[in-house]
Amino acid sequence: MSRDPAPVPPTDPLTPLHSGGALRRDDDKSADATQGGARRARASSSVEELVERLRSDAALGRNFSRWRVAPQRAPQAVDWPAALDPRIVELYRRRGVERPYAHQARAIEHALAGRDVLVTTPTASGKTLCYTAPVLQSLLASRGQARALWMFPTKALSQDQSSNLNRAISDLGEPWHSFTYDGDTSPSIRRTLRERGQVVLTNPWMLHTGILPHHPKWADLFRRLEYVVIDEVHTLCGVFGSNVAGVLRRLMRIAAHYGARPRFLLSSATLHDPLGHARALVGREVELVDQDGSGSGARHFAVYNPPLLDDVAGLRANALEEARRLAQQICGPAHQTIFFVNRRTAVEVLTRYLKEAAGELGLRPEEVRGYRGGYLPDLRREIEQGLRRGEVKVVVSTNALELGIDIGALDVAVLVGYPGNQASFWQRAGRVGRRARASLTVLIARSDPVDQYLAAHPEYLFAAPRERTALDPDNLVTLSEQLKCAAFELPFREEDDGSVRGFGPSSNVPGILDYLAEESQLLQKRERTWFWIADAYPAHHVSLAGNEPDNVLVLDSETDKAIGEIDREGSLTAVHEGAIYQVEGRTWKIERFDYANRRAYAREVDTDYYTEAETDTDLRVLRLEQAAQRAGDYAIFRGEVHVTTQATLFKKVRFYTRESVGAGQIHLPAEEIDTEAFALVLEEDVAARLELDGATWHGLGMLVRRVAPLYLRCQPQDLGLSCQIRSAHFSRPALFLYDRMHGGAGLSPVVFRAHRELLGAALEVARACPCRDGCPACVGPADEVGPLGKAGALRVLEHLVDGPGPTSAGIDVFDPPS
Repeated sequence: MSRDPAPVPPTDPLTPLHSGGALRRDDDKSADATQGGARRARASSSVEELVERLRSDAALGRNFSRWRVAPQRAPQAVDWPAALDPRIVELYRRRGVERPYAHQARAIEHALAGRDVLVTTPTASGKTLCYTAPVLQSLLASRGQARALWMFPTKALSQDQSSNLNRAISDLGEPWHSFTYDGDTSPSIRRTLRERGQVVLTNPWMLHTGILPHHPKWADLFRRLEYVVIDEVHTLCGVFGSNVAGVLRRLMRIAAHYGARPRFLLSSATLHDPLGHARALVGREVELVDQDGSGSGARHFAVYNPPLLDDVAGLRANALEEARRLAQQICGPAHQTIFFVNRRTAVEVLTRYLKEAAGELGLRPEEVRGYRGGYLPDLRREIEQGLRRGEVKVVVSTNALELGIDIGALDVAVLVGYPGNQASFWQRAGRVGRRARASLTVLIARSDPVDQYLAAHPEYLFAAPRERTALDPDNLVTLSEQLKCAAFELPFREEDDGSVRGFGPSSNVPGILDYLAEESQLLQKRERTWFWIADAYPAHHVSLAGNEPDNVLVLDSETDKAIGEIDREGSLTAVHEGAIYQVEGRTWKIERFDYANRRAYAREVDTDYYTEAETDTDLRVLRLEQAAQRAGDYAIFRGEVHVTTQATLFKKVRFYTRESVGAGQIHLPAEEIDTEAFALVLEEDVAARLELDGATWHGLGMLVRRVAPLYLRCQPQDLGLSCQIRSAHFSRPALFLYDRMHGGAGLSPVVFRAHRELLGAALEVARACPCRDGCPACVGPADEVGPLGKAGALRVLEHLVDGPGPTSAGIDVFDPPS
């Protein structure tokens, strides 16, 4: 097993380079210097030399607001646990692992002692060994009779880990079977795994729909199941995580039915409350291993804040354009570079830019690749192999390459915008500098409130996580859906005290089962036992992500060949008629969208523009559950709402210049969801005194929504926003932040608890922003919020943050009139 060093948070102080100074675009000499410096950088393979050139570059250097260096760190190696089988010790020694890291040894000791374990050390710190060694031990001790189930968040990660595990099994000389079980697994391998597969590697969706509902076929697995391995548990949050928690309760219920009680071996990036997250996920207490003992090469971190183009308006150069500019320095044949962007469109735009500039970078166009969800599996595997072999020198990716897929040892990572949370930041930074090599990570700050906050406060990235992870396995919607699936698999029995065991501590389970029997008529209750009686196969109709399970396939209209796919929600703004659909710099125009049958038909075109869509949202309160107020001032609420979203029009945006060159209407049905929301409501006299208007209120709401990822484990797009200057429900100004998932993602309760911190962060961002009247980095452009919009938002935020917070005493929570 390779010894990959970890991207641990550095401990040395941040180094500010410049306190100010905007770069103007008429500096031709600086641009020439950048080109010359780029050629020199491409001739060097040293990260340290590249860093020095960036810091001293006349055109770019002044825009690096912070530099930080984590020096090379020696590993903390210890002896192998005495209880570990000598054959496993010898296996790893032959692979060059003479002694394990301290955290690896602790995790193995806990596992061998029969405890559930959670390892939260950084990317590339060797977490795989922490769960592989105990599983191999159980197989050796049982002479291959034990079974293990490994679960990863993606098919690609399952397949990657399967290769490593099979090499270990082969080196041990044992005839064990270990394969991935997903939609691509052949029928013959599926039979082998069911009958005599020692280790089954899968993902949450296949466990949900392909294994648990068919547990009689997997009886041998469940009867002998000793370990359940779950990797990347920090990704299991929101609706998806809440549903996976239900899937795991179904798994444990079925295992108990066959007489087994497997132990959990969990791994994760750093979490705000790791023990609480694990407890909510698996329903049991776990042992936490969070002290990293791995070594690390020197790691350089930089924050690049694009230059101000207009001091008064606070406008900065576009982050994607600055990434293209930086590429002249950091891309070349001597090293590998990965660009992380946050949107699929950005992958395609930047990939196109870099392919067209490949000759200037000393590269061939085929050495520059894009990578994102929606690419077909064969194309993704081709790109991954090219990265491992060093044939791909530059890759532009969304979070699809954020997780632990083996893509070799890259040298430079450029994050075009903050990814939304600290875990993702460190996952992306951890993709470079592996195997004790020096590395560079650059964060390019966008004109966005969170990015500008981090440009001014980069210490946030290196501090302990503040983001609260939303995970609610007792959410009524997700719990009901999972109980349907569980009842199909095994009957539920009522205990003497009226409770139902085997599905967590929720007191709602008996009531939901009664509802499914009496109202939905999916169950029948006989002699205190609920039986599934419907013909339907429920798991097939329950999406773990909380949305419709059907994706949209994008087809070439001339050949009917698939060129990509996209989720149902994303299809409304990405594959409507007239949309430009992109794959690695190639452009197709959507000619027809068969909404009912989930097919979009496209024709390849040569175009100089791409498209961006806009939507309208309507929100209606259904029920309020929690409230607090500051008397005579403002109140906060949490409850259920109905949200209607309609894609309305799209803009044509020219490549490079980003000028608008046209627009068109979108004619698609509206999407409707029932979800959870947080509401902040101002008293009318307060709003009048603060001279609040609709544009100011909307700008304030946009700012609060966009700083939310500082305190929530979410992306800005996970939260929807509705700003109503006079709410139909409250008859007062109301600001709603809602979960953009049917049934809710568990975010609104966290916003309810953390709303004062969000308001404080929003106020700090607005105060620090250099613009006069408003800009994209704070409340929004002045032409959207009005000339007094920023001043008005500051007045409201200062008023809300000043003084004590609201209390729940004397507040009535009420439902709207029927």
